[in-house]
Amino acid sequence: MKPQEFDIDEQELLESYEREEWQPIANLKDELQHYQAYATATIQKNRLVSIGLSPEDFVEIQQKAMEKGIPYQTLIANVVHQFAAGRLVEQT
Repeated sequence: MKPQEFDIDEQELLESYEREEWQPIANLKDELQHYQAYATATIQKNRLVSIGLSPEDFVEIQQKAMEKGIPYQTLIANVVHQFAAGRLVEQT
């Protein structure tokens, strides 16, 4: 029988598990409510915001969005969301 082959993400996940980096969720109900709130906020009607970007930044954002296969507006919204959620922090 041929050994199981994993893609890069699957291999990283397996190695993380084997290093015992995974921890049980102490209060699953609260954690689920937390993510349900995120989901609810996501499906609510979005607010339109107008911002000015330098032509260079705009081109870079468009290129990164194309590499990911998503619209540039989605990429910008994702970056803003990550910052608002505290998962993207400014380097000092």
